[in-house]
Amino acid sequence: MAAAMARRAAGLLPLLLLSSRSGARIALHRAVSQIPPPRSYRLLSQQANPSPSSSFSASASASNGTAAERTRELHLYNTKSRKKEQFRPRDPGGEVGMYVCGVTPYDDSHIGHARAYVAFDVLYRYLRYLDYEVRYVRNFTDIDDKIIARANQLGEDPFSLSKRFSDDFLSDMANLQCLPPSVEPRVSDHIHEIINMIKQILDNSCAYVVGGDVYFSVENFPEYGELSGRKLDDNRAGERVAVDERKRNPADFALWKAAKDGEPWWDSPWGPGRPGWHIECSAMSAHYLGHSFDIHGGGEDLIFPHHENEIAQSRAACCDSTINYWIHNGFVNVNSQKMSKSLGNFVTIRKVIEMYHPLALRMFLLGTHYRSPINYTIEQLNVASDRLYYTYQTLRDCEESCQQQGSNTGNSLPPNTLNYIQKLHDEFETSMSDDLHTSVALAAISEPLKVMNDLLHTRKGKKQDKRLEALSALDEKIRVVLSVLGLLPSSYHEALQQLRDKALRRASITEELVLQKIEERTAARKAKQYEKSDEIRKELAAVGIALMDGPNGTTWRPSLPLSEEAVVAKT
Repeated sequence: MAAAMARRAAGLLPLLLLSSRSGARIALHRAVSQIPPPRSYRLLSQQANPSPSSSFSASASASNGTAAERTRELHLYNTKSRKKEQFRPRDPGGEVGMYVCGVTPYDDSHIGHARAYVAFDVLYRYLRYLDYEVRYVRNFTDIDDKIIARANQLGEDPFSLSKRFSDDFLSDMANLQCLPPSVEPRVSDHIHEIINMIKQILDNSCAYVVGGDVYFSVENFPEYGELSGRKLDDNRAGERVAVDERKRNPADFALWKAAKDGEPWWDSPWGPGRPGWHIECSAMSAHYLGHSFDIHGGGEDLIFPHHENEIAQSRAACCDSTINYWIHNGFVNVNSQKMSKSLGNFVTIRKVIEMYHPLALRMFLLGTHYRSPINYTIEQLNVASDRLYYTYQTLRDCEESCQQQGSNTGNSLPPNTLNYIQKLHDEFETSMSDDLHTSVALAAISEPLKVMNDLLHTRKGKKQDKRLEALSALDEKIRVVLSVLGLLPSSYHEALQQLRDKALRRASITEELVLQKIEERTAARKAKQYEKSDEIRKELAAVGIALMDGPNGTTWRPSLPLSEEAVVAKT
């Protein structure tokens, strides 16, 4: 319990992103130990310095009646009903129970994993934003055929291998700024619960024993197929097991596998062996959330057979077992092809963040609705990285301006600023409450960012009344949106430096060389050698380094490589 409370104490804190595997975990542990848990996000409609006389507070309360209540009614697409439904927790006054199928840690995690766990991290964050207490469970399948095969290949103990890749997975998740779940159970720690559930299924005549193996009998469960929509005659055995001729029906699946030479095993009433793939999630979700809970999530590829089998097992063990909302994220394609090792287009998270800031990958993933297929391309990742840099640079400029000049006193804000904030509030909550349309929520910050840049850098904007108050209020509301989306860094300065470092690495150039090129270009311009000056600019632009001329000289920033601008414009 203490460990679970410590993990939850991390709350919604933005994490410092570090490049090393251990560094991300260290940052996470420091966050847990130092930061108290927040009650909830402040509503976007609250002003930075609330006052009973605040014109914004008055306008917000006047407009936050029925409309605000309506936008705060979360609707999620339920795979089981095949439609969007209003989210109604089983226990309105208690915790929301959410179980998400975790990884089988036998290799580095890939961008398909990133897509799934970023999506459910956003759901977790948004539920908390809506003031729900959430018990989020995500498991590790730390014993499995694939783990055993990989361990034998490497001459390594299966549990040592799965522990190593589990730790790497947690490091990847920390880098992607996914909050730790409330509980992260491992199959090997829950053999007792798994055996007890199999006993219940056998007692209810929905399974049978064959030579030390235990199989679930799909014919004894008439509702089989209700999640996937498959008829029993169309079903086939699960992907991870070969068809056993001893089965009564080819669709029957293993609950318990008899021990084989050289494999880990545990004692059971049916002899030594280990759990089948599907039973683990039914047993662990029931152990931590009860037989009935609110949300079960995972990738679209898990609908059949894994989640279909989970429903059958759970209902066979406890006839009252119900899960109200089945949520699934879409597939990831790479350059318009299905990602797979056989095609050679298998992309790991670690490989991506060698060259890109982890939050650029997260922003790319959030740019497409979680249920839609997403096409991973370097061009689109560059777009996400460029957009992230622009966002953080704007907020950093705002931060510096407010710190240097100090904030003026007073609570009122210009009417146009109030309108921008209210519009952001409405668009954010409406889009997120409509089945988590993160792409629309991201788009909603574009106009406020533009307004901030005008206030920061244009002659007209710098003369606006209550300029600093407006900047501060816009900054606060954008920070809330970024925090819910998991895109808020602990330091804009450090995040910008990391984005610059990654851009230099992609360009295969050092900052010293960039500064040297800037000096050469400055000298060329002074000598009126404009053709040479343009050549230097284009040379750097071609590798994603943009030169920015200003009153204090020339600086540089990451940008889209010149050759990609036309490609991106077409898409």
